[in-house]
Formats: sequence, structure tokens, C-alpha cells
Amino acid sequence: MNTPRQSLSASMQDAFMRKPDPDRLPCKSNITAFNDGTEHRIVEPTRMQASADRQAAERPIFIRELVTHFCEHELIDRGDEGRAHSTRHRCNSVLNKWVLPRWQAYKISEVRTIEVENWLRNLCLARGTKAKIRKTLGLLFNHAIRWEFTTRNPISGPVRGSGVRQSEKREKIPEVLSVEEFRELEAALQLRERVLICLALSMGLRRGELAGLRWLDINFEQLTITVQRSVVDQTVWRAKTEASQRPLPMDPRIAKLLHQWHSVSRYVHSQDYVFATDSNRAGHKRGKQPVSLAKIMQYHIQPVARRVGIGKKIGWHTLRHSFATSLHRNGEGIKVVQELLRHSSCRITLDVYAQAVSADKRRAQSRVIAEFMPELSSA
Repeated sequence: MNTPRQSLSASMQDAFMRKPDPDRLPCKSNITAFNDGTEHRIVEPTRMQASADRQAAERPIFIRELVTHFCEHELIDRGDEGRAHSTRHRCNSVLNKWVLPRWQAYKISEVRTIEVENWLRNLCLARGTKAKIRKTLGLLFNHAIRWEFTTRNPISGPVRGSGVRQSEKREKIPEVLSVEEFRELEAALQLRERVLICLALSMGLRRGELAGLRWLDINFEQLTITVQRSVVDQTVWRAKTEASQRPLPMDPRIAKLLHQWHSVSRYVHSQDYVFATDSNRAGHKRGKQPVSLAKIMQYHIQPVARRVGIGKKIGWHTLRHSFATSLHRNGEGIKVVQELLRHSSCRITLDVYAQAVSADKRRAQSRVIAEFMPELSSA
């Protein structure tokens, strides 16, 4: 007969020999709660190190890797909240044509201000093109700072004037048409081309905005045109800026000209493009996409300009420049000019489009001389 002590020992021995029941095991969180914290102190730093190693592996080191990251996060279509198509297209072009061939093998930390400046200085490009390259490089390094890949931007520098110096001044004054030249050109063109150049000059529309006009954008009762889209390379995009989308006043004479075009055009529904292509080459897109204004200028307008004796090299932006110069010559206020040209700031209007013709400068100078030196004026 077993004693109680012997029975207890046998029971305990049986308990120790029995396999544990997995359903009754305490969860890991409970174990951690009852231990002295050693497991937590060992596992947590290991996880943090693994995360840091993963981030370090994904962190761009070379410029080519930074460009890839920039394109994946900044040059994607985000609709109204993202960059305009023209801006993204320009950045892509600059990165692929100029930045990557020269800098792709450099580490982000190796790019130096003076080296970039000397490189730009030796490029046989217009100042405006060099300025675009500099601006794109600046955006690239701002992106790197934002993502904490670096703490410095060698393009802009830490303080004003310490970054890459590149002039944006034009090397030559843009061509503009005189009143007489425009009248001669308009009189020699067919109706479609006449409507196009009159719209471009009277409203300062950009080429893509002209191409993107639909009949629903034109309000003949209120005499306004609302620019809502731009067509670039037969791809429809939103207007360049918020300022570009505001309604523009339309002169009654322009409205009359548009009515004439409406009466002969085959595509006059509200959703139709005002200048839809009617070419057989367009195939199933005939009437559903705008004409190529680059080809209209090349084959239908420039030859006529040469025929009537205009020796200037003209394009669609020539008409926009002519519009701005005429506004300036007529003494319109800078705010009015800015809103008609739909610039986002007055600085752009002043820097780019406020082009005074020589006759205006001469008259302005003569008025000052007449006031301060009347004896010379009477000589």
C-alpha cells in the first residue's frame, strides 16, 4: 500500500512525463509579460537593424538611382494635384538628354557646385536651355533632400548666390509681327488659317491651347472663351496653370470670324474640336482629334508669309509675343497684361513678354530730353 507521499510523487512524476497540450500553452505575449524583458531587448534591436538595412539598400547612392526615384515619384500623372504634362515632359527630356549622360555615375555626395557650373558654361546651348538644365538639377536635389537622401543642394547652394550661376537672359529678342505684316499675312490665308492666327494673336493662346479648343468652350452670348485643356502630341492634358483656365474676353469681331468657320466646318457638335482634323490619314480618328498645328504652320502659314515678303522666322509663339508687345505698346497695366496672357505671376510677364519696340524707346527718351533739356529739343 502506497503512502500519501509515495502517491504524490507518482502523480508528479506522471505530470512531468506527460506531453504538453498545445491548446493550453500560454501565448508568446504572456511569456514575454512574465519574463524579465531579455527577449524584447534582443529581438527589437534586431528588427530595427533589419529595417535600417532594408532602407539603406533602397536608398539611392548614385545620380542614376536618384533620377529613377525622382521619375517614379515626381514625374507621374497625379491629375490636377501633380505637375503639368509639359513640365513632366521637359524634365524627362532634360534628364535623359543632358543629366544622365554626364552625371549618372556620380554619387549624390560627389556633385559639386563649381563643377556643374563649368559644365553648363562649356555646353554649346542657348542660355534658356542651360537654365532649364540647371532648374531640373535643382528639382532633382530638392527631391533628394525631401526624401532625406542628402542634406545639401549643390545647385541652389545653402544661401542666395552660392549655387550654380547660369543666366536666363535671352540672347536675342523674340520676333514679333508688325501691324502691317500681320494684315498682309491674314489677307493671304484661307479661312481656317485666318481664324487660327487671329485667335492666337487676339487672345495670346498657346499652340496646345488652340488645338485643344472645343465648341463648348466658346460662349457666343457672353463673348468669352474658356481654356480648359491643352493638346500636346495628340494627347489631351489639363491647362498649364490655374490662371490659364479663367474665361477670356472675346472681341465681337473674333466671334464673327468663328461663326464663319462654324458655318463651313464639318465638325460643329459641342464636344467637337474647333479645328478637328479632316484628313483621310487620320483614319478612325478623323474628326475626333485636332489638326497638327505644327504642320499647319509649316505647310500653310510660313510659305504664305514668305510669299508676302515677311522674312522673319515665325511660329505660333510669335503671335503670342506680338499680342504681348502690342499690349505693352498701348500702355496697358501690368496686371491686365498678366491676366490676358494668363501668367501665374507678374514677374513672368515682366521678364519674358514686356518687350518694347525701338520706336517706343526712342519716343520715351525724347520726352525726357524735351523736359530736362528744352534748349536741345528746339535746336
